[in-house]
Amino acid sequence: MLPHGGFKHLVTVLEKIYQSRATTDLKNKLHRVIMGNSCSNTLEIPPGKGPHKVGCADLMVDHTVKGSFFRLYYPCVESTGSGKPCWVPSKEYFNGLADFLKINRTVSEKIFNYLYGSFRIPAFMDASFKPDGKYPLIIFSHGLGAFRTLYSAICTEIASQGFLVASVEHRDESASATFYYQEKSVPEEQKQQDASKNSSHGQDNLEEVWMYYRVLKPGENEFPLRNKQVKQRADECIRALDILAEINSGCSVTNVLQSEFDWTTLENSMDMCTIAIMGHSFGGATVIESLCKEPRFKCGIALDSWMFPLDEEIFPGVKQPILFINSEKFQWAGNIIRMKKLDSATIPRKMITIKGTVHQSFPDFTFLTCHWIGKILKLKGEIDPQVALDLSNKASLAFLQRHLLLEKNFCQWDHLLDGKDENLIPGTNVNLLESPM
Repeated sequence: MLPHGGFKHLVTVLEKIYQSRATTDLKNKLHRVIMGNSCSNTLEIPPGKGPHKVGCADLMVDHTVKGSFFRLYYPCVESTGSGKPCWVPSKEYFNGLADFLKINRTVSEKIFNYLYGSFRIPAFMDASFKPDGKYPLIIFSHGLGAFRTLYSAICTEIASQGFLVASVEHRDESASATFYYQEKSVPEEQKQQDASKNSSHGQDNLEEVWMYYRVLKPGENEFPLRNKQVKQRADECIRALDILAEINSGCSVTNVLQSEFDWTTLENSMDMCTIAIMGHSFGGATVIESLCKEPRFKCGIALDSWMFPLDEEIFPGVKQPILFINSEKFQWAGNIIRMKKLDSATIPRKMITIKGTVHQSFPDFTFLTCHWIGKILKLKGEIDPQVALDLSNKASLAFLQRHLLLEKNFCQWDHLLDGKDENLIPGTNVNLLESPM
């Protein structure tokens, strides 16, 4: 999930200033207030700390809304010719964020672009894949109002440690924005001419269609919508896994997008016995739904999971180990109680809470906003964002080694799984004697 209240209030104030006859000097001062006391390039998404350089590439298979769309992070060959992609890929995503926050598109696009448009992901776009045996595979599911690039700090770090990480962009209308393609309307006469010439236009005959966040209607019951969405999200994660399995087996796939990355280099590069799923918030619920539906996922990691969308009837069908990593400020009794309904005497289920964290301590926003304004907008907690991310990532890696049976040195962080760190709480800080819902 992305923030509503504080962030919306900030952008509303900024809208009024930008719509006024504010001087350039005033706007520059405003920028320093929001981004910090120095220029914005002092803020950045942290690069991966593992032994591998990281590349990323986008794949869209089937141009229609039923197709699959994800960004793959992978160990890459270091290259000076590959650039780092923009954190927010296009202005339509800013429009989607505006819709999600229920603010004016035109002005907010300028503001979002001004504040966040210059940031880049710490991975090399379309860089050459680095063969190094068989890599384990992670499917990642984003939160409500997010999209495929907003968790690049997590995905880059995991990939730098020797994983392939596929960050799915969901098309269930829970993303702030996403897109697909439809065929252009072509006059019948033109169709006949093309047919006579055996013409094949490929992407030239397609046009983008943008899909934005679906707002609840007045009086609408939320559960049926979210439950339907979480089921679709799980299917999209499984479809991404299917496509990567096809690529691994040597099957060719057609990428609808213009990309320089050679997907055939991934053939026989994935260990299809070491597959896990990971997600934040709504993505955490997607983890649970996907584990129930797909036994190829050997374990799951749910980051500050929002359990509301799930049918509790599926819980007995989840047979894999789960790690819940929670923030200190987001969770409440009813949500934790639903997590604990997944406890098992025979299947490992772990829960830890990171002290001083908020719900937005997991997406990249926490690294891209200065300290005090980040705290006001609940994009930062009391803890250093890098410390929080390191704890989350190290605990995740230890969990993955344990349950994917990896030959790595991540077991050095096993103690984190039991909450043994000054910045961790074993289990939860939430008083479960509070109202259960």
